[in-house]
Amino acid sequence: MSERTADRALDRLPVLASQEEFAAREERDDARKQHGCTPVADLADRRRASVTGVLRSVVLRPREGVPTVEAELYDGSGVVDLVWLGRRQIAGIEPGRRLRADGLVCEMKGRRTLYNPRYELRARPGD
Repeated sequence: MSERTADRALDRLPVLASQEEFAAREERDDARKQHGCTPVADLADRRRASVTGVLRSVVLRPREGVPTVEAELYDGSGVVDLVWLGRRQIAGIEPGRRLRADGLVCEMKGRRTLYNPRYELRARPGD
């Protein structure tokens, strides 16, 4: 089912849509408004891309003795992992925060990942 078909189905049955489906639709709509951003579901391996969305989780996870901040970015179409090597924390990188990230997409263990992406924090809704 295409994204537009799914959106039309939700339009016809707004009462039956779950809170999660509603939130996903809002994220997809917000991502579409950001010029130059690619939906996570459309990211191609080994290509540069810009993505935008909301951080679902942020963890400190050492990799081979190197501190690493890992975050999961959700845009309504899917998730991409953002990994900053050599960092213990990054100001502003926290769950619930919106951001735009730019970098090279890699497939790691079946997950889309951006290593050391450039990022721009975005205003939270209502700010």
